[in-house]
Amino acid sequence: MPARRPGRGDRGQVAIEFVGTVPLILLLVAAVWECVLIGYAFSLAGNAADEAARAGAVKGDAACTAAAKEHIGEAWKPRVTCEKSGDIYRAKVTLGVPVFFPGLDFGEIDGTGGAALEKEAK
Repeated sequence: MPARRPGRGDRGQVAIEFVGTVPLILLLVAAVWECVLIGYAFSLAGNAADEAARAGAVKGDAACTAAAKEHIGEAWKPRVTCEKSGDIYRAKVTLGVPVFFPGLDFGEIDGTGGAALEKEAK
């Protein structure tokens, strides 16, 4: 029986493990990217609502909508609602979250903001 050379039994094992783990790594990267998109959508909606409420409190409804959509791209499918509520001007911005994989639906994300109505000097 010929003598077996040491260290040759696991030849190619690293290549097989690499091929097996690459899909898992790519899936993890895609999941993390989707979480980044969701977090960014929350941040974007909140900031847009605050900007819209400030503009609406000073200049009215048209300025509210324009201020909300100023920094949001159309890919987010923004919807803006502006209204006066007592002495507060409120804005609500609703964004659709873009998804990495077609067919996934994470719903919509709302951001709300409010600002005190400006009193005109007489």
